[in-house]
Amino acid sequence: MRLKIVFLITLGAILSGKPQASPAQTPTPPSLKKIEDITVYRDERFYCAFPSIVHRPDGELIVAFRRAPERRNWGATGYTHTDPNSYLVLVRSKDGGKTWSQRPELLSANPFGGSQDPCMVQLSDDSILCASYGWALFTTPPPASMTNVFRHQNFVGLGGFILRSKDGGHSWGEPIIPPAARGETIFDPFGKPAPACNRGAMCEGRDGRIFWAVVCSTAVRDKTETHLMISSDKGTTWKDSCVIATDPRITFNETSLHETPKGDLIAFTRTENFDDHTVIVRSTNSGKSFEPWQDSGFKGHPHSALRLPDQRVLLVYGYRHPRFGIRARVLNAECTDFAAAEEMVLREDGAGGDLGYPWAAMISKSRALVVYYFQLADGIRHIAGSVLEFPPAEKPQ
Repeated sequence: MRLKIVFLITLGAILSGKPQASPAQTPTPPSLKKIEDITVYRDERFYCAFPSIVHRPDGELIVAFRRAPERRNWGATGYTHTDPNSYLVLVRSKDGGKTWSQRPELLSANPFGGSQDPCMVQLSDDSILCASYGWALFTTPPPASMTNVFRHQNFVGLGGFILRSKDGGHSWGEPIIPPAARGETIFDPFGKPAPACNRGAMCEGRDGRIFWAVVCSTAVRDKTETHLMISSDKGTTWKDSCVIATDPRITFNETSLHETPKGDLIAFTRTENFDDHTVIVRSTNSGKSFEPWQDSGFKGHPHSALRLPDQRVLLVYGYRHPRFGIRARVLNAECTDFAAAEEMVLREDGAGGDLGYPWAAMISKSRALVVYYFQLADGIRHIAGSVLEFPPAEKPQ
């Protein structure tokens, strides 16, 4: 089971049924075929997880992920997602994902602790943004005076940071420290409101603004809601625009954003205390506010949404229930048929629930690559992928 990360991200586990689609929702033909599963990076000495992928304008693919020592090789009895030697690294493919560089490049090593979940987005100006967050290790338990920090054993949450590359990920600028979400109740080890963070895809809108869903700890202990941050200068500065999802009982956290052709902003959100159901939240006014969240009726987390060449949307998500693996749906362009769209199983051969976190990118006009972290019977956490083919959608009669 994945440990709680900054601002409490935990695993839902109870199975529930799938509601029937309303008459107004017309199922989208899946038109999806899995071509093959691939290995992007695997090394038994390391615990690799939480990838993201971008497709560069020149066709190169870049996959970033978190890599830390596999401490079970050194006698540890279990795995952990908090590690002071957790670094952000990346590998590249210049042939559409057929082969990958096997000597990972260092993307970032946090000077105060381990880093998690590198979430990249390719921008229209050819630069790349990468959002992450960190954990600081205390050699002794954190002092009792640190009452408003997020802790896990001897680790304290550092909050989030953003990196920018202007040369295809070969070099990265100094960390951009975002502001805390409005009303944030958690502090960092330096006594300041913790900088905003989250696992999930940012989205560059058609007006050039960058949209980012972040978590915000509420006054209720160990409970978070999600807020929308917006940047008008390609990620240098950020402002908290509005609340995306909040509920007195349900916790919302890892969220990916997607903009539809009509300009709606869709938030695909992970939940806790809601039977691991995905919720969908929509903004029809460019992120000024969001409508009430909707239960998708299906399980899985977290998500990545990819616009296909015909404007449909590939939604991929991890499935941390037997049979463990990766699942997907193909939604219509406006993402209105989420409850009716057929669920497709991409992988169901995982050895346990510590896997998933998929991210997708087009690799040709008709194929996409979904990357994720995975474990088979040998338990080695590695970065894997599935190549999918999308025949053109049928034209209306």
